[in-house]
Amino acid sequence: QVQLVESGGGLVQPGGSLRLSCAASGISFVLYNMGWYRQAPGKQRELVATITSGGNTNYADSVKGRFTISRDNSYVLLQMNSLKSEDTAVYYCNAVRVGMPWLRYWGQGTQVTVSS
Repeated sequence: QVQLVESGGGLVQPGGSLRLSCAASGISFVLYNMGWYRQAPGKQRELVATITSGGNTNYADSVKGRFTISRDNSYVLLQMNSLKSEDTAVYYCNAVRVGMPWLRYWGQGTQVTVSS
């Protein structure tokens, strides 16, 4: 059974930092490209950052220079610095099988709230 379990969300003040973690199980982790997406209230889910099985990264323009995605063993991390109110959203972990884009999995999401 495939599971992606996110953790690390919470309430933080503007300018603060959080680190999200996604624990993957039930998949051959090295065969999957991983990513973080987010969905704010009333908005569509959007890409935040991705990392390929080979370690290449890609970021949304809105988070470049502030967020860093990494992977290690069966974990995908998202280090978020200089957080802004507009980063408030539910953050979802995503796994996509290399060469099989129709084979993808989602986590349940973790809430990030940036507010003073």
